[in-house]
Amino acid sequence: MHRRKFLGLLGAAGAGTVAHNPAVAGTHAVFPGPARQKGVLFDATRCIGCRQCEQGCFEVNGLPQPERPFDDLSVLDSKRRPDAQAYTVVNKYFPGKKDQPVYIKTQCNHCLEPACASSCFVAAYTKTRQGAVVYDPSVCVGCRYCMIACPFEIPAYTYEQAVTPRIMKCTMCAPRIAEGKLPGCVQACPKEALTFGPRDELLHMARERIRQSPDRYIDHIYGEHEMGGTSWLYLSGVPFQKLGLRTDLGTTSAPKLTSGALAAVPMVTALWPILLGGVYFITKRKDLLASRAKKEAVASALEKAQEEHRAELKKVREKAEKEKQAAIDKEIQKAREQAASEQNKEDS
Repeated sequence: MHRRKFLGLLGAAGAGTVAHNPAVAGTHAVFPGPARQKGVLFDATRCIGCRQCEQGCFEVNGLPQPERPFDDLSVLDSKRRPDAQAYTVVNKYFPGKKDQPVYIKTQCNHCLEPACASSCFVAAYTKTRQGAVVYDPSVCVGCRYCMIACPFEIPAYTYEQAVTPRIMKCTMCAPRIAEGKLPGCVQACPKEALTFGPRDELLHMARERIRQSPDRYIDHIYGEHEMGGTSWLYLSGVPFQKLGLRTDLGTTSAPKLTSGALAAVPMVTALWPILLGGVYFITKRKDLLASRAKKEAVASALEKAQEEHRAELKKVREKAEKEKQAAIDKEIQKAREQAASEQNKEDS
């Protein structure tokens, strides 16, 4: 097992095992079942890579303006991932012929039993009954363990915000769903590559498309069972591993997958939140000391610069005083010479 996957699975069960329930998340409540949860079905055979979904997400969520406009499709030439500036991105793949690209939209998959929520010991993540996995920055301690726990490597951290850093990820437009509106990306898609609705109905729709067009689709709905299932589902005409999606995750959710191993070492899991909290406060102290050292260095440099400025100013003033005195002495000498000349004339 890869180190990253092992650490992610270990952390994913931390909060749940402490509560003696493998299905318990950081919210200390059992995850809502998949019945009637909302979700989104992405059909890769319909996506044209126009990036309108990215723009729709940007507009409804008030995200930072990207460096390159959304109509600049040259960004598709490089693989991207969601980051602190973007909740979703579209990538281009060539699984077959070079002139036949296939596009895939990447964002939070909103797992039915999310690893990010079960790894969070302060309950900053919640899986809503509508299907979205939402994040509360007001209780987040900045440990960033959710970034390691997520098997899809989605959560991003706003490192550039020194005062109020937070995790950034797709919310499936939970506020809009609560108002009866469509997620921004779904509303913006011009080709109906994205469909929003109850998850069970989306699965039925996906199976019907596969049944009616077996030559168009592979017989697999990605997200139906991966990691215990997700609210974001995918259809494709090519194997999903050729589109950058992980196919090595299995069908067991992260909390359930690790519950047995961690149950054998309850002390480890009981101390896990304390360990993370300790790491957090140690990091905070380190940052504080670094900040203090930086301030002292700046103050020392400023004091040195001021001393040099004062010394230079003193030299300038002394030079000016000397030049002033020399000018005065010259004028006095000139006046004496003139007076002596006039006296000589009178004596003559």
